[in-house]
Amino acid sequence: MNPVLKLLIDGGSLTTSQMAKVAGLTEAEVNQHLEQLKKDQIFLGWRPVLDLSREAAAAVRAVIEVKVTPERGGGFNRFAERIARFDEVESCYLMSGGYDLLVFVRGGSLQKVASFVSEKLSTIEGVLSTSTHFMLRCYKEQGFLLDGGEAQTTRLNVAP
Repeated sequence: MNPVLKLLIDGGSLTTSQMAKVAGLTEAEVNQHLEQLKKDQIFLGWRPVLDLSREAAAAVRAVIEVKVTPERGGGFNRFAERIARFDEVESCYLMSGGYDLLVFVRGGSLQKVASFVSEKLSTIEGVLSTSTHFMLRCYKEQGFLLDGGEAQTTRLNVAP
C-alpha cells in the first residue's frame, strides 16, 4: 500500500512534514504521493472534524433508510447516483439487509429535512419506502470523541 495513503488512513491529522518523518520520505516526496493519489481519485480532499453541537445554528442531520426496486440494466447504481446528486445528501451507501440504500442528509431544520424526504426522495420512481432517523446527539465523529460537557467521571448518586 502507498505509504502516504496508509498514513492518511491511520493518522489523518498529520501534517505533510510529520508524514514524511514517519514514512521515511522527504516532504516533497509526500507531496508527490498526495498529488498522485489526487490524480487517481483516491484522495479526494481534506475535511475538518467539527463538533457542531457547540454552534448555535447547527444543522439538522438525519439518516434515511431507502428501499427501492432495482432498475433493469442499472440495478441500484442509477438510484444511488441520482440521490447522491442532491445538495442535502452528505453520503449515500448501498447496503445489505433490510433496506437498499443508507442516505445521510443535512438540512437547516427538521422541516427542511422532512420536505426533502417527502418532496424529493420519496417521489423518485422506484422508491418503495423510506425510514428517517434524526440524529439527536453525536458522541464520536470520524474517530474523534466529542466532549459534550456532561461527561460522568464518578458514580451516580443513589437516592435512598
